[in-house]
Amino acid sequence: MSAPFVVQPRSESFKRFADDRLGSHRGAQMPVPPTDVPLPARLPTAWLPAQRDADPRPSQGQDLRPQRLPGGHHGTHLNAAVAPASLLAGDTRDDAGTPAPRHPVLHPLSPYLDDPAVTDLFVNGSAGLFVDRGAGAEVAREWRATEDDVRDLAVALIGAGGRHIDDASPCVDVRLDGGIRVHAMLPPIAAGGTAISIRVARLTDARLDDLQATGMFDAAVRAVLDDAIARRSNLLVSGAAGAGKTTLLAAMLGQAPRHERLVTIEDVAELRIDHPHHVRLEARQPNLEGAGGIGLARLVREALRMRPDRLVVGECRGEEVRELLSALNTGHDGGAGTVHANGLGDVAARLEALGSLAGLDDFALARQVASAIDLVLHVERRPDGSRRIAGIGTPVVDPRGRLAIEERRCEPQ
Repeated sequence: MSAPFVVQPRSESFKRFADDRLGSHRGAQMPVPPTDVPLPARLPTAWLPAQRDADPRPSQGQDLRPQRLPGGHHGTHLNAAVAPASLLAGDTRDDAGTPAPRHPVLHPLSPYLDDPAVTDLFVNGSAGLFVDRGAGAEVAREWRATEDDVRDLAVALIGAGGRHIDDASPCVDVRLDGGIRVHAMLPPIAAGGTAISIRVARLTDARLDDLQATGMFDAAVRAVLDDAIARRSNLLVSGAAGAGKTTLLAAMLGQAPRHERLVTIEDVAELRIDHPHHVRLEARQPNLEGAGGIGLARLVREALRMRPDRLVVGECRGEEVRELLSALNTGHDGGAGTVHANGLGDVAARLEALGSLAGLDDFALARQVASAIDLVLHVERRPDGSRRIAGIGTPVVDPRGRLAIEERRCEPQ
């Protein structure tokens, strides 16, 4: 196992490297990211041999059209003038709409982040990089990195998200600007070497119209979604990881009236809602001494004192389900949450498992859920990479006193 990572001050050579890499196409240099963000002592730059030798600063008259990326897909390389702003992962903009540079630690991944088809990146230690463009993960054969390189990249990515990863805290999840979510695990927890999983948010600030255009649901389902928002129904969105739960929930919440106050609570703040009054709360991991951690259950209790019109828990995965159900049962209409489940019929079993972590037996949980949740939306990801609402249901208490989900049929308009 490699030695623990030590953050060192950035050298003048690194600053020159950042300036060179982040210069705009018009020749003017963009600002270097803040110096208080942890960066690796050495930032590997030779991982992509095909790009290492080329000068990244285009000369006058150079063709800036999309370039063909590995795997036969097209994308752009640091070219905000070609790709739409909503599709540039990690692209942050100021009030004037001018694109800001990505953090330098993302530079080795730029060819893939600039490819609109890429949804996930996986770095499996020295074994290589795998890229998912919607049809499953494929190996990136041009990628080169040692285990030390990947560990340095993991530490830098987590540091850029405001958290730390080391031998004492080997598993960390962060969100970077632009909606990029990074999860990293260090050896020996990751037995095959440092493992980095990067999820790229493509439909940032998505609207229901956008999702309907992609085929996620039809007009009949759209009518149900619009009615649920108008009636301030309490929602639960279920699905597997990467199925589109957060995207759908954010799009629905974006339809809420502008005078309402939305408070969202997440382990890692992912919800990007097109709403003027959105308060985002994010859990905090403990420090190196094990103190200062603030979990989701605590944040739910604090949020109730903030007079939310809609209270949202990004993902229920533990005892916070008790606080959410209690809040939704005491007059907080229009709330929502997400939960992992394989199918609509599995939601009841998943909630019972979470309820047991919160000290609720199956019978108490059934009554709480049936009273608090009005609608369950199950989202699935198809083999071709498309997402769709696969089922809609209503929680009920069955004759045995246990929770069940009664499927609801949507009649065509």
